[in-house]
Amino acid sequence: MTAAEFAAIGGFIQAEFGIKMPPAKKIMLQSRLLKRLRAMNMNSYRQYREYLFSPEGMAHELPLMIDAVTTNKTDFFRERAHFDLLYETLLPAWFARNGGRRKFAVWSAGCSTGEEPYSVAMVLNEFARTQPGFDFEVTGTDLSREVVEKARQAIYAEAKAQAVPADFKRRYFMRSRNRDKKQMRVVPELRRKVAFGCLNLMKPFSCPGKNDVVFCRNVVIYFERPLQEALFRRCCECILPGGYLFIGHSETLGGMDLPLRQVFPTVYQRL
Repeated sequence: MTAAEFAAIGGFIQAEFGIKMPPAKKIMLQSRLLKRLRAMNMNSYRQYREYLFSPEGMAHELPLMIDAVTTNKTDFFRERAHFDLLYETLLPAWFARNGGRRKFAVWSAGCSTGEEPYSVAMVLNEFARTQPGFDFEVTGTDLSREVVEKARQAIYAEAKAQAVPADFKRRYFMRSRNRDKKQMRVVPELRRKVAFGCLNLMKPFSCPGKNDVVFCRNVVIYFERPLQEALFRRCCECILPGGYLFIGHSETLGGMDLPLRQVFPTVYQRL
């Protein structure tokens, strides 16, 4: 990949999707796109660039290119303290105010293969088991069409569920009948509570409903600072007054002009 080819493709990725593409990422981009070249029997990045930027490429190759270059690191119950806070503090307070008048709504932005929204759904369902009348809905969105489809399928290697409490595994997962596969699937009852869709956070978008909680964790670390603030401002528009924004422990809102107040480390309440 020449410098000009990297500048064209990397610049496009950064402008359209907010993913930083400094010169140090040239080798990474080259490696990940090599799979796409092979899939289409192309022998040069110049040929790939020309196809990508054609009308046909924008329609058919662009989603596959994004699947190839995006990073989708996630785990069940990642940053466990957030889930403990949700169950022990935020849900009881919310239910005391609202009772069963409406559903508790959560949006997982940048949901990857679904571990985060399903973790949230498990916690909410546990709360519902103790509070008759409580109901909820969870929405997960991601840029990558491929990972969204995996999230809908909700099939995971058994090793991925190591952080899931043992009683949650028994209640919310089914083991594969073929024990050689060592796979688990989220039970249908929980899958029905979680909806998934594709969403580019760097483009104007309609909120996936008005939410009581938005998880936008470990997403903006790939964006430049001005884009981070713009994204969090859009997230705030999707949170009901008094609702909460959860961000990753490696992220910060310091210096940003947002209608939020910090209530716990990496947890902010919508004003």
